Amino acid sequence: PELEVHPLYPKRANIEVAQICGPDLIWVRVWERGAGLTRACGTGACAVLVAAHRRGLAGRKSVVQLDGGTLNIEWAADGHVLMTGAIATSFEGHIDGLATP
Repeated sequence: PELEVHPLYPKRANIEVAQICGPDLIWVRVWERGAGLTRACGTGACAVLVAAHRRGLAGRKSVVQLDGGTLNIEWAADGHVLMTGAIATSFEGHIDGLATP
């Protein structure tokens, strides 16, 4: 929580803490601004893989393990980052007064 609101980040920050377990396995914990500890963040998982590869700590393709599940992340040679993994509905809601499609 202290990093989210640190003066270095005037608009607050999402924080990913990563443990490189091997060239093709990374464990990530996610703290999202305004929400706190969350089970996963696909964008953050992609960023972690790219940062780890750029530092020589991982290959261009890795399994990223998050509290909410496992993602397969690949930083392709063309610069695109591809993410695949299982999906699940975690919440459904309705806001009164809004039309439904």
